[in-house]
Amino acid sequence: MANRVDHEYDYLFKIVLIGDSGVGKSNILSRFTRNEFSMESKSNIGVEFATRTLQVDGKTVKAQIWDTSAYYRGAVGALLVYDITKGQTFDNVQRWLRELRDHADSNIVIMMAGNKSDLNHLRAVPDQDGLALAEKEGLSFLETSALEAFNIDKAFQTILTQIYHIMSKKALAAQEAATTTVLPGQGTTINVGDASGNTKKTGCCST
Repeated sequence: MANRVDHEYDYLFKIVLIGDSGVGKSNILSRFTRNEFSMESKSNIGVEFATRTLQVDGKTVKAQIWDTSAYYRGAVGALLVYDITKGQTFDNVQRWLRELRDHADSNIVIMMAGNKSDLNHLRAVPDQDGLALAEKEGLSFLETSALEAFNIDKAFQTILTQIYHIMSKKALAAQEAATTTVLPGQGTTINVGDASGNTKKTGCCST
């Protein structure tokens, strides 16, 4: 997260896309940032990230989304994706979750997404199972379709809004803490001022 760097946005939030290979992370990224979808399913080699700017509670937030699991540092949000047609990708969600919680910031906002909802006729993971796991782990949950652009914007908007609210609360708490800390400091300054005043008086009287 960074405060305003230029006049284009108020906040910059880094989000990582994680999950098994082939669950549709690259298409989720391209659908959200460029409104594009590729039928060619190829695994990502190297690192790819893209950005998109959104409005959150009247503030301009720039989302920097990384389609990789190697760059957790600095991430304040994560979209953990599985494929509803492949049970193994859902079984691996908890492994990804452990890795994320081991390597990312403890306050990271995590949403779980069951992708490829357009392939409902091939479904291997009931949506109730996804919802139950998300509730158990304290995560937000949506089913998405990068192909049909279903719930893609909503997923990122939800993550960014949650992050923004957490940051706002932290900023408010920091301001309140700073105000509380300043008061005794001001008192000390006054005392020092009194002491120096007394010295002056002493100087004055001794003359």
